[in-house]
Amino acid sequence: MQKGIIGKKVGMTQIFDEKGNVVPVTVVEAGPCVVVQKKTVENDGYAAVQLGYGDVKAEKVNKPMKGHFDKSDVAPKRTLREFRFADCDAVNVGDIIKVDTFAVGDHIDVVGTSKGKGYAGVIKRWNYGRLKETHGTGPVARHSGGQGPIDPARVFKGMKGAGHLGAERVTVQNLEIVKIDVENNLIAIKGAIPGPRKGIVIISDTVKKA
Repeated sequence: MQKGIIGKKVGMTQIFDEKGNVVPVTVVEAGPCVVVQKKTVENDGYAAVQLGYGDVKAEKVNKPMKGHFDKSDVAPKRTLREFRFADCDAVNVGDIIKVDTFAVGDHIDVVGTSKGKGYAGVIKRWNYGRLKETHGTGPVARHSGGQGPIDPARVFKGMKGAGHLGAERVTVQNLEIVKIDVENNLIAIKGAIPGPRKGIVIISDTVKKA
């Protein structure tokens, strides 16, 4: 990984390219992020950089985290994430990572938490088909039906069923940066990214470019 940043999803819109084509984009308010901690192979067993994003009042930070920020002489941050940069020695504690670390045309991976949709049935969760609604079937048209075979007469573990849908970590790979607004810390990313508005996302250079 060469570069990365933490951001907040603003929403989707559309812009026009040089040829007049409509490009759907997701706008992300990325950074500024501050380097809170550097981890080294000697002390921690691996090299990484911890970035902080989003200001938070000092009275809302517990004592261990307050000590963590005081040690780095950095104002308390709401979100902390680690990035394993290829060259962690190039940054120091207290450095500011801004949106201009990326450029238009860069391909990136975006990690976010998908929208939570609560408890969902098999039709919404797994795209099951409906059962027949004729000849007195009753209120079971959206049920999953029988799932256990006659022998051994039980449901095997891992079968698809109703349950909690969404609110899980999702990574969308190989998206393209269409526009960057350095003054307002905004990135326009082609396509959709996971999560609701104001959801925290992690942006990094892609691990596999198509």
